[in-house]
Amino acid sequence: MDRALNKEILRLALPSILANITVPMVGIVDTSIAGHLSGGPGAAVCIGGVSVGSMIFNLLYWNCAFRRTGTGGLTAQAFGRGDFKACAGMLIRSVGIALMIALMTLALQNPLSALALLVVDGSPEVEQMALRYFFIRIWAAPATVSLMAFRGWFVGMQDSVSSMWTDLIVNGVNIAASLALSFGIGRWDGIGFDGIASGTVIAQYCGVLFATLVAALKYRRKVFAHFSLPEIPSLFRMKEIKPLTKMNTDLLLRSLGFTAIYMGYTIIAAGFGDTLLACSSIMMQLLMLFSYFTDGFAYAGEALTGRFIGAQDKPGLKKTVHYVFAWSMAVAGVWVVIYWAAGTPLTRILTSDVEVIGACGDFLPWLVAMPLLGCVAFTWDGIFLGATASKQIRNSMLGAVVAFFAVWLTFKGMIPQTGPGRLHLLMAAYFAHLIFRTVYLNFVSSSSIPR
Repeated sequence: MDRALNKEILRLALPSILANITVPMVGIVDTSIAGHLSGGPGAAVCIGGVSVGSMIFNLLYWNCAFRRTGTGGLTAQAFGRGDFKACAGMLIRSVGIALMIALMTLALQNPLSALALLVVDGSPEVEQMALRYFFIRIWAAPATVSLMAFRGWFVGMQDSVSSMWTDLIVNGVNIAASLALSFGIGRWDGIGFDGIASGTVIAQYCGVLFATLVAALKYRRKVFAHFSLPEIPSLFRMKEIKPLTKMNTDLLLRSLGFTAIYMGYTIIAAGFGDTLLACSSIMMQLLMLFSYFTDGFAYAGEALTGRFIGAQDKPGLKKTVHYVFAWSMAVAGVWVVIYWAAGTPLTRILTSDVEVIGACGDFLPWLVAMPLLGCVAFTWDGIFLGATASKQIRNSMLGAVVAFFAVWLTFKGMIPQTGPGRLHLLMAAYFAHLIFRTVYLNFVSSSSIPR
């Protein structure tokens, strides 16, 4: 066993896992706030409003996720070559493109929200709450998209600690601000439901300020000393952005695939009524808990894969793939036990609504299956991103979209319109997309990863 490499994997993975733990906590706290607000339209409607509102942002931001994934692999390969000037240029270029995307998003916020609600079959009350959430949180767009570029760059620079602190600040401020703004402090009663989105806006700008300071102070001599301000315009010439553009095109299609699946999940669930919509939202929050842990090793795999490819170190690359999978599978085993033993207590954390808690009980077995089916797909994603094998990642997600909708459309006519059966089918469709990604990426790995 290569102890040095395992230590490097843990050095990169553990800070990412620590940061990732706070990511689902934000969603859990948002859902919990909505589920415990007194007065107003009720817990189910508020949870549904956050779920649908978040779905709209998933549509927007997952389509921008290539800012992180594209930046990470290319930066890691430049790092492996020792080309720090290219590393500096990658961050400046990525943040510049991110800001242009964010400005377009702000300009198009009205048609984007209207378009999203056209395909959501939720109750009028849920749609009203979703719009309230959307038109507040949209103002975080410049910070949110820029943070994607910073996170990818930190991963590529083998600096998971800076990425961790950025995420901890964002998520910690998000939780604290959302709680304070929603429920108030002292004699101030807060602003209720609107505080959930307002807390997110504050947190995103705190995060981008911190990331900018880290890049400017920590890397001023090592990286940015090789780069001068007059060179910035040259970063956006076609010759310079072509490798990033090519990869980003594939990753944009991958992001659209993610969006189609998660948006489809929420849209379909919205037609089940407010209680099952709330239940589906809670199940997704709990399903994603595991992924945030295994993603830490996927990020480590991305960073080290790119680094060893850039350094042309094939033995190091081969060992990285082997060890990253070993760690990921160990994490999966732990989460099988957690879901089996604590599914119901986890549900109670998210809501006090007895009806919603009872409905969730029928779907807890899906939680146990999640680590076994999701681990391989998530880990391969990181390794393929580090190898900048964007075509294969794109194809895996496009096939996963077909698998998701094929299962739903093929069998929905056989399920009664009422009762839990349709949500069971929706969960099965979600798992079908994970199975396709796992099988496809396993099949093409030998020809896509230079070992």
